[in-house]
Amino acid sequence: MEKVLVSACLLGSKVRYNGSYRLNDHPILARWQAEGRIVQICPEVAAGFSTPRPPAEIRGTGDGRAVLHGQGRVVEQTGNDVTALYLEAGQLALDLARETGCRYAVLTDGSPSCGSSFIYDGSFRGTRVAGHDTTTALLEANGIRVFSEDGIDELDDLLTRPGPAGAAA
Repeated sequence: MEKVLVSACLLGSKVRYNGSYRLNDHPILARWQAEGRIVQICPEVAAGFSTPRPPAEIRGTGDGRAVLHGQGRVVEQTGNDVTALYLEAGQLALDLARETGCRYAVLTDGSPSCGSSFIYDGSFRGTRVAGHDTTTALLEANGIRVFSEDGIDELDDLLTRPGPAGAAA
């Protein structure tokens, strides 16, 4: 059965920066949990971040891909540069995905590590721009396809489709 790496906050763990969760009551997630398909992670907590913690956003040129190449930084609202910890968070998620055979992930959009369709622009004003965050960028660069919580149906279709894409399901 194909395993899926899933953000812990989507499963009800209170690991977000403000100590909350972003529970997603999607019936497919419930089915995946019952099937034992889910591999749960919060990259930030895995890297040693506390909960709660100051909000963080990417600053510089580009998105998480730029951070991976040293062209951007992850900075907390306090001004503290936490780039190294976010890079470690991504590596821990990649290591877990590899260890458990995950070729797919469902990660929380808008997180400075997990966003897959948008990031915040670094101004801490809630301004969204298209892009990947750091963990998503690293996973994608290593062949792990990342979906936001809005893509759960699409991923489930891919996993249950007969043929090569769904063969491992």
